[in-house]
Amino acid sequence: MALPKDNRTVLIIGGGLAVVAAVAAALVFSGGRDRPTEAPPASQGGLTIDLAEAPTLEPARELRCFVNGQFVGQATLADCAQRNGVATSALDVGLDATGALAAAPTAAFAPPPELPAEPTVEIAPVDEGASPAEPTRQAPASSATACLRHTGSEWRSIGGGMSLGACVQALYAGTCVRPGEAQYGRWGDTTLRLVPRRVEQSSDNNRFRTLAQQDRNCQFPELGR
Repeated sequence: MALPKDNRTVLIIGGGLAVVAAVAAALVFSGGRDRPTEAPPASQGGLTIDLAEAPTLEPARELRCFVNGQFVGQATLADCAQRNGVATSALDVGLDATGALAAAPTAAFAPPPELPAEPTVEIAPVDEGASPAEPTRQAPASSATACLRHTGSEWRSIGGGMSLGACVQALYAGTCVRPGEAQYGRWGDTTLRLVPRRVEQSSDNNRFRTLAQQDRNCQFPELGR
């Protein structure tokens, strides 16, 4: 029995709409399945922990431990300190050369260098008739505000007549070091040492105390400019 013309039209339109809906649904579901799942941040760039946040690590968390400059395996902070024969607070924590979290004694890889020789200036003989062979007298030059950088083999002046804060900024602003490493400088008779998260000072080139904390951008905001 033939359907009325109006009913056939309704069925054709309805069938077309059903096909369109089915195609749209298939595209939605297949698009969701084909879209690559975004990897978690830790798997993309490796574990990254800001040096300023390192002291808040869980006590049971293990990290790479260095003793006498050598990697000795994974250990907790307490175990690593015990292996080094120091207190836990004497360890520097941060990212090592491999990008992994590590701990090592403060400045373990870079002990304080020998102090720079006292600079001298030549003073010409007063007597114009003095023999050329007569040795020239020497006098110590003032180093009260000299700012020096230790390059690993020698001390180099980077300026003079600057404040302590200005010397620290000139030496270390924008520079961070890894656990166990250190960079040294001098301001007058004070030895400066950059270690992870802070810069330290010493009047005897042996016992150091914190001078200023370093932020996550390797800057010293409390020292100003």
